[in-house]
Amino acid sequence: MDRLIYTAVSGANRSMTLQMIHANNLANANTEGFRADLEKATSLQSSGYGYDSRFQVSSQNGGVNMAHGALRETGRELDVAIQGDGLIALAQGRREIYTRNGHIDIDDNGNLSVSGMPLLGENGPIQLPPFSQVAIGDDGTVTVIPENGDVNAAIDVDRIKLVDIPANRLSKNNDGQLVSNRAINPRSENVKLASEHLESSNVSTITEMVETVSLSRQFEAQIKMMKAAETLAQAGNRLIRGS
Repeated sequence: MDRLIYTAVSGANRSMTLQMIHANNLANANTEGFRADLEKATSLQSSGYGYDSRFQVSSQNGGVNMAHGALRETGRELDVAIQGDGLIALAQGRREIYTRNGHIDIDDNGNLSVSGMPLLGENGPIQLPPFSQVAIGDDGTVTVIPENGDVNAAIDVDRIKLVDIPANRLSKNNDGQLVSNRAINPRSENVKLASEHLESSNVSTITEMVETVSLSRQFEAQIKMMKAAETLAQAGNRLIRGS
């Protein structure tokens, strides 16, 4: 009977873990550049004498879905979207983190950031001088026109660091930011940007909702298995007592 309990309980725990993953994906369905989380599971043999036939489900990090989202035009000078594969590099302490969200903010001192993280260029975090206009090229070059509006005095300030990292080398940290197994990665010359555009999340709300409903049904079935195991155990105890 206990083997049935092991199976039902571990299956119910995995269903709850999956529910949290899909709920987080759904919550970020409208977050620019968000990449959906994946999950995988393996069987784990219970340790200890007499438990060789007991196996549980072990949930593991399944990585990140790096499928592309749809691009939409915004008309904002500091909005960029990646065309095809690639990531934008941001600074976090002594390492880099990565994003597909190209909604760039600027503070009063001209510092560029994404979601509060400094935007990296060729020489570290990018800081713009006073300007009247700014433009970002498809290679990430940030160009400004001085405050006097003289287009002939346009300045190439820096170049956004763009990288291309295989999906199997990417994961999310505790803050939900994309990180690599290396603290710093080299620039890729093949990554291109679309200026005045943003990329939407790659979460499919329909798929996530269908998975959520399916998981709810699985969880109900696993609860019924637990109750069935309890009933069988009680019946076995009555037979042993002879009552």
